[in-house]
Amino acid sequence: MPHRLTAIHILLFILTFITTLLAGAMLSGVVPWENPEKIYLGLPFSITLLLILLTHELSHYFMSRRHKVSVTLPYFIPAPSLIGTFGAIIKMKPPIYDRRALIDIGASGPIGGFIIAVIAVVVGLRLSEVVPAQELQQMEGRLSLGGSILFNLLTRLVLDIEPEGFDVVLHPVAFAGWIGLLVTSLNLLPIGQLDGGHISYALFVEHHERIARFTIPVLLLLGIFFWEGWLIWAVLMMVIGYRHPPVVYPMIELDEKRRFIGWLSLFIFVITFTPMPVQGM
Repeated sequence: MPHRLTAIHILLFILTFITTLLAGAMLSGVVPWENPEKIYLGLPFSITLLLILLTHELSHYFMSRRHKVSVTLPYFIPAPSLIGTFGAIIKMKPPIYDRRALIDIGASGPIGGFIIAVIAVVVGLRLSEVVPAQELQQMEGRLSLGGSILFNLLTRLVLDIEPEGFDVVLHPVAFAGWIGLLVTSLNLLPIGQLDGGHISYALFVEHHERIARFTIPVLLLLGIFFWEGWLIWAVLMMVIGYRHPPVVYPMIELDEKRRFIGWLSLFIFVITFTPMPVQGM
């Protein structure tokens, strides 16, 4: 029987819409409690970000249903943060029968969210403002966003600028797309029961635990030399656990299509990974 929307799913989605709407309004320069009539300016950011998250989670949901894995509808997580949310999650219950299902379920979410995020970045960059780099350097207390390989490439292609002399004030839609690319890379870390952990187990069943163990010191080094947030991720992965539970029928091999999807997901991880997502100026 299909899952029905329950009150908690609906409530969390509505609350997350409100918190991301407020966050988007503030990103647009609106103080909601002073100018409540202008809160609608937060809609481009809120709708774009929720669409990315919803696509990611529903891709997992429908693929899980296809493989007859017990799964819940997405739980959105509202938060009083810069972006108004801590994301969304679904809950799956074992068993997952084979590595083919792991690839389908694990890769569907990142790939689906990635496609929407790329579209958002391209559209948002066209709406963004290009200014001389010196102007932004003189602004105190601003945050500088790091760029992944893909984001930097899209910036050059869409805006046709030399990054050395110019900077970009991102439109809220582009910022939501940037967040979507970051979330994609975080989910694709090859460890534990993250999406990347599912894919790593499916592709490298005999070596996945070594890959996961190696990921933790890499995160620690990134936290020391690039961005402190990686230290939190390293600790979180150690607490949650870096091992991946076995599937029921590990002897069933992956077909070529699943191998391609798995390697495609790892490629997406490489081009969306941002060593220093945020840097204070």
